[in-house]
Amino acid sequence: MNNIDEYYSALERLINNAPIIVALGTKISYDAVSLEAGKSKGSIKKSRPIFTDLIRKIDNLKTKRKDNDDINLKKLRFEILELKNQLDNSLAREICLIIELQELKKSKQLT
Repeated sequence: MNNIDEYYSALERLINNAPIIVALGTKISYDAVSLEAGKSKGSIKKSRPIFTDLIRKIDNLKTKRKDNDDINLKKLRFEILELKNQLDNSLAREICLIIELQELKKSKQLT
């Protein structure tokens, strides 16, 4: 296997979340690809022309993942707001029921 092919294989394993060397769920970065390829951190350098295409692919993946993370974060924030509203409504209903229960107990004691 060619030296650069090891890096591409490592990148594919990270994309598929099936790494052999680094931990599962490791974010894709130059260092993560280097380590997964069995090389040292920092072995992927922009100054080395052989890595130009690999660096472009890694950067594109990082951008796509960041965009997806931003979308997911917005969805989760919206869901949190909805859940807070539901909680507030539930608490308001409970307070109304407690007040109603107290009024019923008072009216029962009067009769």
